[in-house]
Amino acid sequence: MSAEQPTPRDLLAGATLGVLATLKADGTPQLSPVQPHYDRVAEEIVISTTAATAKARNLLRDPRAALEVTSPDGLSWATAEGTASVVGPGEDPHGPEVEALVRYYRAAAGEHPDWDEYRAVMVAERRVLITLAVRRVYGRSIG
Repeated sequence: MSAEQPTPRDLLAGATLGVLATLKADGTPQLSPVQPHYDRVAEEIVISTTAATAKARNLLRDPRAALEVTSPDGLSWATAEGTASVVGPGEDPHGPEVEALVRYYRAAAGEHPDWDEYRAVMVAERRVLITLAVRRVYGRSIG
């Protein structure tokens, strides 16, 4: 692909919004808009959500998932498929579950202006971290 055409992994790395597909108990897909962060080195996508969401509950029952992202014009797209794990929620603002959310935030957005506040909110909201171990990436780039 030319420098003007992003690869599917380029699209994943640049995405700030995507659609996560998980499976409901009856096998039908459940789609959720999410703010993913793709780690090319680890081949993982991380997503923060609350423990009560359908996507978190679905993944605890069946870890298969896919994430789709598109270019701003919608002409290029990438899909990542894999198996997800869910960590959290944490009860201790300095426990390992919240530390995982801190690492996610730092990787996706940089430094937070008030880490104590962030940690307290993660506990209060019962936040969990979804980690999608990417098995396959495919897509189409139109430049």
